Amino acid sequence: MDRSFVIGIDYGTDSVRSVLVDVSSGVEVSSSVFYYPRWKAGKYCQAVNSQYRQHPLDYLEGLESTIKDCLEKSSIADIGNMVTAISVDTTGSTPIAVNQDGVPLAMLDEFKDNPNAMFILWKDHMAIKEANELNEHAEKYPINYLKYVGGVYSSEWYWAKLLHILRKDEAVRQATFSWVEHCDYIPFVLTGGSDARQLKRGVCSAGHKALFASEFGGVPPKDFFTDWDPLLAPILDHIFTETYTAAESAGTLSPEWAYRLGLNEQVKIGIGAFDCHMGAVGGQIEPYHLSKVMGTSTCDIVVVPKDEVGDTLVRGICGQVDGSVIPGMLGMEAGQSAFGDAYAWFKKLLMWPLDFMVSKSDLLSTETIESLKEEYESNLLIQLSAKAEELEINLDSEFAIDWFNGRRTPDANQELKGAIGGLGLGSDAPRIFRSIVEATCFGAKSIVDRFESEGIPIKGLIALGGVAKKSPFIMQMMADVMNAPIKVHKSEQTCALGAAMFAATVAGHYASVEDAMHAMGQGFEKTYQPNPQKVSIYAKRYNRYKELGGFLESFTSKN
Repeated sequence: MDRSFVIGIDYGTDSVRSVLVDVSSGVEVSSSVFYYPRWKAGKYCQAVNSQYRQHPLDYLEGLESTIKDCLEKSSIADIGNMVTAISVDTTGSTPIAVNQDGVPLAMLDEFKDNPNAMFILWKDHMAIKEANELNEHAEKYPINYLKYVGGVYSSEWYWAKLLHILRKDEAVRQATFSWVEHCDYIPFVLTGGSDARQLKRGVCSAGHKALFASEFGGVPPKDFFTDWDPLLAPILDHIFTETYTAAESAGTLSPEWAYRLGLNEQVKIGIGAFDCHMGAVGGQIEPYHLSKVMGTSTCDIVVVPKDEVGDTLVRGICGQVDGSVIPGMLGMEAGQSAFGDAYAWFKKLLMWPLDFMVSKSDLLSTETIESLKEEYESNLLIQLSAKAEELEINLDSEFAIDWFNGRRTPDANQELKGAIGGLGLGSDAPRIFRSIVEATCFGAKSIVDRFESEGIPIKGLIALGGVAKKSPFIMQMMADVMNAPIKVHKSEQTCALGAAMFAATVAGHYASVEDAMHAMGQGFEKTYQPNPQKVSIYAKRYNRYKELGGFLESFTSKN
């Protein structure tokens, strides 16, 4: 029997990963990771101002590098002619300004070092003012144009970021023809797109971030946006009116990219989607099960049959969109703005003496200093977890609020800040770290509570991503806080594997995404069961978390 392969590409916050997958079994033949060099060097970002930008060259260089590396590592003769499709997932909302040819402005000489001409990463929160304006503006209309995005528009999303850039940078404004999500841009590039008006938009990005809905006939009417700010008018003159599911094709691989990658021109390119949506498929999501992709942030996905939901609208989530995960089902998205990022922040805090004091010491050689830093950094969270796990917890133990990068859900509010309370002279690093982990688990529970209070029962929990695989301490605490079992998927690359499943569907190897998911899924490696002895104390501490969170939110709104 002829063997066929597909490539799934997962664009994360720090890197892009490609996997070469056997269509018949879902076995990962090879994989490759590319860390964005400009991002790693800290270019174009100002964390203190919540500015996070990425250059398109990081993405394009990573695209070529990882695919070619996957093919080379496979050691399969004539592999280039055995690949039938490629599909892509990305972070989101991560949009960029493009000209009429669909070229990102940062690829032009006059904008090559302008952060406003680059991809605005999902966690960039410079558009808080614009998001607040849009939420107030939407209340003036008899039609609730925000009802399919949880009723609250976020600064992390498409329209808020667009208006912020148009207001901030006149040169970029004058050069902008359209505004394109990362997950829609990569398929456009691979298919040789040269006209932004022909770019195919995925229903995932359009529905969850750009207010696209069939009920509205597309995005809300032009006057809805121009009454908000006339600067949006030129973009709206050629806004998209049609969307596609990720099970559909964006076209075939262009001659240029076929040559660059060592593939043939018959390779089909799938419509792009967000990482957590494809990751949920890679992690074998089931109806009414919450799939939690745990990385720098979390993205929580639930799929439900449309005929069972009726007119139910869940307040304060990141949208419910027909076909955004699995065609024919309603995809619901929620998430936390900081998960792994919260741990990384604390790690960076503890690294300060090494980075800024030991590095200047005359007592140690440069080589010794670098080795010391590397050893310290690689073991820090491991040792903190081990010590934190030994701690006895009571109602008065240190506690925290996980809004270190604002709150995504429930009820998006990126103005909110994190907090650590209950500190005393005995509060040490493991105790504070434990409280931060606990807070991220409480934030996860608040999302489940919102779904259930709005009429969407959560029948099971599925954990995916690096944290789920690498930290038994965090996962056990999550099960204790949730008071529910949590299944951890076997695959370390569920997002890329999910993209591969979509690619297999696009290529026609499977009749549906569900068929691809069942045939190519890798199953689960472990289930964390709640510890009955800890469930009650976490339930009491969760109430304290909600009380402190309510106070902080009230305090923020007064300022």
